[in-house]
Formats: sequence, structure tokens, C-alpha cells
Amino acid sequence: MFERLLAKIAQALDAADLPYMVIGGQAVLLYGEARLTEDVDVTLGADPSALSVVLERVEAIDLAPLVEDPDAFTRDTMVLPCADADTETRVDFVFSFSPYERRAIERARPVEMAGADVRFAAPEDVVIHKLVAGRPRDHEDVKGILAQNPDLDEAYLRRWLDDFSDALGQPLTDRFDDLRAQT
Repeated sequence: MFERLLAKIAQALDAADLPYMVIGGQAVLLYGEARLTEDVDVTLGADPSALSVVLERVEAIDLAPLVEDPDAFTRDTMVLPCADADTETRVDFVFSFSPYERRAIERARPVEMAGADVRFAAPEDVVIHKLVAGRPRDHEDVKGILAQNPDLDEAYLRRWLDDFSDALGQPLTDRFDDLRAQT
């Protein structure tokens, strides 16, 4: 079910020349340990000024926005929540424009699914996203990714974790070290 949906999303975004990467639980399934996930999270390499193009692509693949006023909601939250008409699966499109997100999208890895190349965040970037989110489930996901991917680019990880630690006032690099020690 998810493979067809991910392929459909990838083809629609590629057709509009919108850079993207799949993050969240779907990326964890690719790099970490199996777990239940019921949604799809996609980071777009675009700010909300691209919303009209995204809405065209969303409609073309039978996704429907879950909010009454997509323009206002997206401007306020940087997210366009949608649902797939066939499966009722939630798909969140996250608008982005930070240097980190641009770099992460450049590093995304194509994975063939249902006849399409679907671009997934690299495992290092999934770890960074999960540490920034910081929920207990996210920490478990990080441990699974670390266990399955022993050759992560730690210099890249530490560079961005240090930046986010400073910006957010949170010890993200220390959390990474603690989770690494537990695997």
C-alpha cells in the first residue's frame, strides 16, 4: 500500500520539478527496525510560495487537503496535511527553505518502489530529524537506525547536531552520544 502511494507522490513531485525527501516513519522503515507507521511525511525543497503548484500535484494524484483553508494553514504551520482518497493514509507535505533542509534534500537517496524512484532522506538526516523531534519513539527509532547503519557519517551528524543544539538550546549531540552508546 505505502509503496504505491510513495511512488505516486514521487512521480507527481518529479513532474513538477519539486525537490523533496521522504522522512519520518517511512524512512525509519528503510534504515531502521520495523515499526508501525500510518502516515507519510515529505519535506519539500520549497517555501509556501510554491503551494499552488503543490496543490495542483496533490489534486492530480487524488490527495485531498485536510484543512479548510490550505493557504492560511500552510503559511501558519509550513505543513500541508492531506489524505489519500483510496487508502485514507495521511500525507504531510512540509515546506522548507533552511540551509540544512536544502542540504538534506540534496543528499536524499533514490529507492525504487512500484516503478518509481522515491527519494528518501539519508539515514544521517533521519537521525537528525528524530533527535530534533525528541520524543521517546524518536529515540527508539534512532537506536534502530544506528544499529542497522554502523557506518554513518558522524562528522556530518555532529556538525548539524551541534548547530541545532545551539539554536534550540538542547543537548542534541549529547543525546546522540548516549543513544550511540546504547546500541
